[in-house]
Order: sequence, then structure tokens, then C-alpha cells
Amino acid sequence: MNPTKNDMSRDLRGKMVKLLNDRLVDTIDVFNQLKQAHWNVKGPSFIAIHELFDQIAEHAEEWSDDIAERAVQMGGVVDGTSQNVAQRSTLEPYDVTITDGLAHIDAIAAALARYGQQIRRAIDAADKAGDAGTADLFTQVSRAVDKDLWFVEAHLQNAEPDTAHASDKSSNNGKHPAASKVSAKQAASASRAKNRHALS
Repeated sequence: MNPTKNDMSRDLRGKMVKLLNDRLVDTIDVFNQLKQAHWNVKGPSFIAIHELFDQIAEHAEEWSDDIAERAVQMGGVVDGTSQNVAQRSTLEPYDVTITDGLAHIDAIAAALARYGQQIRRAIDAADKAGDAGTADLFTQVSRAVDKDLWFVEAHLQNAEPDTAHASDKSSNNGKHPAASKVSAKQAASASRAKNRHALS
């Protein structure tokens, strides 16, 4: 710990620096996943999704800066290196083979949901430890994550009412659940038309 005239106890500052570092690696991972999706998304809604991912990535960059600076303010040292992020992030690795827009939306929604869960746990941990400032910082991040998740999931709700995770693609021959549902509807419609033709 670096020297500081901050009147918080060294023990409390040490605990908060660890907590902040833990969530910093998740935040950087969220940023990287968003940029991966931003660069590689394809499909008819390309522009809207491409720009949305970039906007949320900018938010994640701001969160990481605020979290890192809070740790340094308390005399801590932060580690935001790619090696540390790869080793310590609590997020699932991003599927780099994804290109479909809906599949990217689903994967990013899952990442944001997991990240939001970890941030809420950090709020509770900071509050119980007695650091209202860190708890408030995480609360601000939590509200922003919830809003961004809402924006992302809105793209899935018409395509797939019961939002499924990207991992569910394996049960649909590699297709996103929404794509499989559309195919099923088309097949059912064709079958009904065939039956009406036979009856006539």
C-alpha cells in the first residue's frame, strides 16, 4: 500500500483495493467482449447493433477508469494487464466464432448480466465493510449496467420471447434459438397451407 493521509484504516483500504481490483478485471473483460462483438457482428441490423456495442464499450471504459482510480486513491496499486484479466475474470470466455447479430446480442446480454451480478455483490461487500464511497461507486456502475442490459435484451425480445443463452445453440444444430423458432414457424405455416390445399 502506498502512503496516504486518507483516514480510512489500512486494513479497510486493503480490503477495498482487493475488491476494486477484482471487479476491475471483470470490467476490462466486459469492455474487450463488447469490442469483439462490435468488430465482428453481421446481419440485417448491423449498424444499430454495431453502434450499440461501441456505446456500451465506452461506458465500460469509464467504469474501469473510475474503479481503478478509486483503488489508487486509497493507496492501492491496480493491475489491469491483459495477463491478469485472462487469469482472474469471472466472466465466461467469449465465443470468437460468433458472427450472427442475434447470437452476439445473446452473448453480450449474458456477459452484462454476469457482470451486473458481481457488481451488486461488490456493493454489499463495500457497504458491510463500512466504505460508503466505494459502495456508492459500485451502485452507480450497477445502475448503468442494468440500463445497458435493457438496451441489449430489447433486440432479442421480439425474436425470442423466452431469451435463451448462446450456449443453447448446440441443441439447435448450431443455430441461434430465435433463428430456429422462425424456421419452425415457417414449417408449420407451410404445413397448414398444404393441408388447406388438400381439403379443397
